[in-house]
Amino acid sequence: MSSEFHPPARILMGPGPCNVDPRVMLALAKPLLGHLDPDFIRIMHQVQDLLRSVFVTRNPLTIPISGTGTAGMEAAFVNVVEPGDRVLICVNGFFGERMVEIAGRCGAEVKRLEGVWGKSFEPAEVEKELKAFRPRVLALVHAETSTGVLQPLEDFPSILKKFPETLLLVDTVTSLGGHPVKVDEWGIDVCYSGTQKCLSCPPGLAPITFSPRAVEKIKNRSRKVQSFYLDMDTLGRYWGSEITYHHTAPVSMNYALLEALRIIQEEGLDRRFERHRRNHLALAAGIEAMGLKMFVEPQSRLWSLNTIAIPEGIDDAKLRKSLLEEYNLEIGGGLGPLKGKIWRVGLMGYNSNERNVLFFLTVLEQALLAQGYEVPRGVGASAARNFYSKNKPG
Repeated sequence: MSSEFHPPARILMGPGPCNVDPRVMLALAKPLLGHLDPDFIRIMHQVQDLLRSVFVTRNPLTIPISGTGTAGMEAAFVNVVEPGDRVLICVNGFFGERMVEIAGRCGAEVKRLEGVWGKSFEPAEVEKELKAFRPRVLALVHAETSTGVLQPLEDFPSILKKFPETLLLVDTVTSLGGHPVKVDEWGIDVCYSGTQKCLSCPPGLAPITFSPRAVEKIKNRSRKVQSFYLDMDTLGRYWGSEITYHHTAPVSMNYALLEALRIIQEEGLDRRFERHRRNHLALAAGIEAMGLKMFVEPQSRLWSLNTIAIPEGIDDAKLRKSLLEEYNLEIGGGLGPLKGKIWRVGLMGYNSNERNVLFFLTVLEQALLAQGYEVPRGVGASAARNFYSKNKPG
């Protein structure tokens, strides 16, 4: 007989998943119910209500898809894009590239608005492309996990009023629950996320919400959605008043999501956002005090996913391996053209706290010193402590 598997208790400060509250882990151990059990149906409706609060929307079609964030991305595109539809995609990172791939598989006429990896898009340049291309869908990433860039969306409602035929599709996988996401106020028609980041739940579900305009597009399609599993017209009936069987929902994962959302509700969105902002700023202060550089300019930085430029002469893989093996700490490396050039350090949900910031700065210093990089001892953690002392929680 093989021995029981005991995974190490890592400190997960990479791009996701992150560690979760013990309350969420306990929820996973609760007794199973059938996926059509009346008590589970009540849980489903509670999850929907709490998701609407986090998305800040009244959209009836707001559900967690049984799948990870990429399933959310795919569900977003396959439902509102038909062959021949024009789709404008803002690409300034790895997940914008993935959007292009999925939209192309839907048969869309895709136009890429090329951006710089590490910078956000200016609203004016997006508006210019909208005028020229007149797309059926405009797609962009709110929080680009590959670069640590936050794309401001506050100016988009006024822009999109000029293009009433265009649906706005937004990826909030790394922002939902850690940054403000205002689906209704910002005029977002399709918005998806993942449970394993700022929502502080294990990976396995993809929250998604569709506006009434998007639902109308789905209902008036000229052909069926090519994916049966992700077809919102049929899946929505399972989560709606009909409760029509669609698939066997992951019951325990919905328990976990419910508890994670309850924790968010208890903390309050504004306090949660401020916590993420404060810890991000403390980490950035520590990094800069050590003589290192943040990859993204201050005005475009994510609070939940911090990207740090790797100093010249430092072996990226060796350093991350030492953090994992010596300190049980996981951080992420770069993707695509940023491989070997940046570290990605998550401060998401349950993991966004002073303890993790100070621990990371301390062990990063040790790992850098081990490779001969000169860092004044204790300067990073000291700078972060100084920031915390001057910026008490509200």
